[in-house]
Amino acid sequence: MIGVILLNMGGPDSLESVKPFLKNLFSDRDIIKLGPSFLQQPLSSLIIKMKLKKSIAAYKLIGGKSPLIDITYQQAKVLEEVLNEQEGDLPSSDGFRVYVAMRYWHPFAMQTVNQIYHDGIREIIAISLYPQYSKATSGSSIKNLAETFANISRKEVDIPITYKKSFVIDYSSFKVHFVASWHDHPIYIDSLVEKIKRGFELFQTGLNMKKQKLHVPVLFSAHSLPQKFIEQGDPYAEQTKETINEILKHINIDWHLSYQSKAGPVKWLEPSTEDMIVRLAKKGIKNLLIVPISFVSDHIETLYEIDMLYKDIANKHGINLQRTESLNTSPKFIEALSDIAKSHAKHLSLFK
Repeated sequence: MIGVILLNMGGPDSLESVKPFLKNLFSDRDIIKLGPSFLQQPLSSLIIKMKLKKSIAAYKLIGGKSPLIDITYQQAKVLEEVLNEQEGDLPSSDGFRVYVAMRYWHPFAMQTVNQIYHDGIREIIAISLYPQYSKATSGSSIKNLAETFANISRKEVDIPITYKKSFVIDYSSFKVHFVASWHDHPIYIDSLVEKIKRGFELFQTGLNMKKQKLHVPVLFSAHSLPQKFIEQGDPYAEQTKETINEILKHINIDWHLSYQSKAGPVKWLEPSTEDMIVRLAKKGIKNLLIVPISFVSDHIETLYEIDMLYKDIANKHGINLQRTESLNTSPKFIEALSDIAKSHAKHLSLFK
């Protein structure tokens, strides 16, 4: 039996868990360093105090919790079904079992690894659900999972501290293949192109395309990152552009790139999505399709920031803003995850 772990950041599963979730998030120095290490906790507590009321209000508007955990479990369930249906494509094995591990809320890596150990699975493929690598996202999640396997195996191992697209760690009791990024995977690109094409249909209600063709630019909105990370060599911004370049090979669009969801008192990537919307309005843009390029699941950034905050900004500036559907459990996206898992299983000779 081969284990597959889907890694993501997690999210509060109730309004009561918003505060501890934020505490876990802002305590992670791989995301944001708040001065010297001894100041991380007091400064993060101050930021949380400032953000908490607004964050709780936002989660109330999207159902009282983050949908990301439920969606990731759904992705795991469908992926497991697809992998086991397609097992005939691979050498003989006992099949796949897919797990979920979150960075900042349940199920934490230790919970998942303990379950894997209990299930008797010793060969694992860990896939980050952040397509474009950053040490603040994939890097932090993979480091946390790698250290968890080391602790439960009681073995010291070398964990790569610089970016690698994928790598293997042999813990003796476990063999784990970590997949850190897949931003240019062909089927993943196809899944995005599919969503963009469907997104354009949102502007065609009541419109006879034979008589009129709308100009609908695309705004790729990626999660922001401290500018200092890029200056230190983080590949996130470059991989985001590479993802867009792959999309452009399949579809001809007028596009722009912006960044959303910055937090903390440091300089973040620019332009911000809200600033870009205003800028495009000043250029006379009346229709805009926003693509959450770095997200594979609906969560607070899509359902609240884009669908509510940014849409309101767009409306005030005369723009009809629509968003592409998130990938979630769309068949093409699950096919991409399946292909990633199978290709690494083959290369590792995990099958008996």
